[in-house]
Amino acid sequence: MLSTTLNSFPELLLSRVKRFICARVTFNNQMRLYTSNAKKPCDKIVLKPEGTDPVHRTPGYKPSRFDKKILLWSGRFKTEDDIPAIVSFEMLATARNKARVKICYIMIGMTVVACFVMIASGKRAAERHETLTSWNLAKKAKWKEEAKHEQQQLINTAASKNQ
Repeated sequence: MLSTTLNSFPELLLSRVKRFICARVTFNNQMRLYTSNAKKPCDKIVLKPEGTDPVHRTPGYKPSRFDKKILLWSGRFKTEDDIPAIVSFEMLATARNKARVKICYIMIGMTVVACFVMIASGKRAAERHETLTSWNLAKKAKWKEEAKHEQQQLINTAASKNQ
């Protein structure tokens, strides 16, 4: 059912588009589109005024104190004063990746050092004839002795109650 005012397909298409998409000019002359679920179409589509081209600049990010430390530690900047107020996302991502790799290398080195420490500790324990088997046997003998002692106390308390 086409209405009588919409005689052609382009007019029908334009009315449908107007119903769901409206454009407006914001305070900084950037056009923003938003969708509307209203049944009444927008009266008029406002386009960006001519001669006001947007300023093209790299999107940036204001680095936090931690981000500044990462930028310094990755070697991107020498001092904190050299870091600009806004840095690009790529620069910060690169610095984070470099810091991540450095931390991984440090962790690998610490793991190797810990392995050598454990090897030396194991050799010293072997010289003192301390093994896991001897520790476990001593621990189980201690538990057995404690269990005997507790059982003897229970027997003594039960005998004293009966008398």
